[in-house]
This record gives sequence, C-alpha cells and structure tokens, in this order.
Amino acid sequence: MRHLLLLLFGSALALLAQTPVPTAPRSIQRELLRVPTRPGVVQPCLVLTESAAPRAVALLYMGGLGAVHLERRSVAEVLGPKGNFLLRSAEQILSPELAVAIVDAPSDQASGMEDTFRMSDAHATDQRLLVAALRQRLPGAKVFLVGTSRGTISAAYLAQALGPAIDGVALTSTVFRASKRGLGLSLFHFEVLKVPLLLVHHAEDGCPVCPFKEAQDLKALGPLITVRGSIEPESGPCDPLSNHGYFGREAAVAQALRHWILGEPFPREIP
Repeated sequence: MRHLLLLLFGSALALLAQTPVPTAPRSIQRELLRVPTRPGVVQPCLVLTESAAPRAVALLYMGGLGAVHLERRSVAEVLGPKGNFLLRSAEQILSPELAVAIVDAPSDQASGMEDTFRMSDAHATDQRLLVAALRQRLPGAKVFLVGTSRGTISAAYLAQALGPAIDGVALTSTVFRASKRGLGLSLFHFEVLKVPLLLVHHAEDGCPVCPFKEAQDLKALGPLITVRGSIEPESGPCDPLSNHGYFGREAAVAQALRHWILGEPFPREIP
C-alpha cells in the first residue's frame, strides 16, 4: 500500500512538472508618434515598449514599399501573422530592455517609398528627426536600425547618412542586386559604414535579388547569422511567407536580433 501511494505521488509530481506554468500577460505600451520633419511632412512611427527605461530601441524598416499605414489600420492588423517579417515579429523582438519603433512611410510618400526615396537626403532628414524624437522619448536608449528586404535599402543608406547619431544597423534578407523595381543596394559601399553591422540571411533565400553568397562575402565587415531549414512557403520567393521572410523561423531570428542589439551572445547559425 505504501509502495502504491509513493508510486501515485511520483506520477502526480511528474504530471505537474509537465504542465505548462501560466505566464503573466505582457504589459506592452503602444504609442503612435507623428514627428514633423520637412515642411508639411509628418513621419509616423508606432513605438512599442515593455518597460519605462529600455536600454535600446530598434527602428524597423519594412520591405516592399514600406507603407505600413499606421494611421488608418489597427495594431492587430499591422502586427498580423501574414505581414512583413519585421511586422509579424515586432513583439518577439520587443523586451523590457529593447523597445521597438515601427517606421511608416512619411506623409508625402503615402503610397510607398521607391528605392530612390529610400536613398535620398529627404529620407535621411525624416529619420534624423525621428531618431532625435526617440532619444528624447527614451533617454539613454541606444538606437539601432533594422531593415528587411527593400527595407535594407533604407537601413543601409541611413546608417551611412546618420553615422554617430545611431549605434548600429542590422540588415536582414538584404536586396543586393538591382531589378526593374530599382537599384537596391547594388551601388552601396558597405565598407563606408562607421557603425556596427549585422547581416542576417537565409541560406536558401529564393529571391533572385537577395543572393546568400553576397551576404557571405561581407562577413569581414560584420557578423553573419545564417538561417537554414524550410517549411512549405505560403507566398512567392520574394514575399514574406517564404525563406526570404524566415517563414517558420521568425522567433529564432527575432531572438538573435534582440541578443545582438543588446550586446548579448547570439547564434551564428539558426538551423
């Protein structure tokens, strides 16, 4: 009998150990900033924070035309599971130590930003003033730029233009080659960057303007996180729900980005 009771007690403990412990809901604050920049132009930005004093803030630049339409879409729509990699992963990148700022197209580019605008002085002016507003809003926080796909055009050219006004830049699924949509980063000189650079790229990115080999060729300038493994895509090879958008690997990539920004150990390979 005593043996039976001990056996039942041990089984109950094992079952308890396997039962997920409920976690407290996250306390995420969401604030829409509208920063006046050039005459008559406003730069919208959605700031997500999980604490009052984060150590850093990551400015996220989307792919495609970069128009998030923050002022007419709900947060649930913006952060939905079918959107751009950085949008659907924003709250996974977020932590109490790392704020996230989702950068929209400015008001005079409401239909979206072509490559020529992403490379322009006007874009640099908008983002310089946005960075200044975020430093005032989050005093003491370091500022990092994070771009994905065509958002890497913004992030790279802005890192060059803003220089010491920022603390680092991460390029994910970089658009290395020109296409009918624009020049991409085909003319960009990565060696001119004076801030820390991180590259993230899927080894089997099927988008022809984003060859993995070109990310490998830049490893001397900054660390490269190589993402591997695939699941059945739900979009085209240059669209978000494929290897190009780390489909099925979002959480691991978001965590690696966060660790790099915060100066913590991060993986060089994501299987």
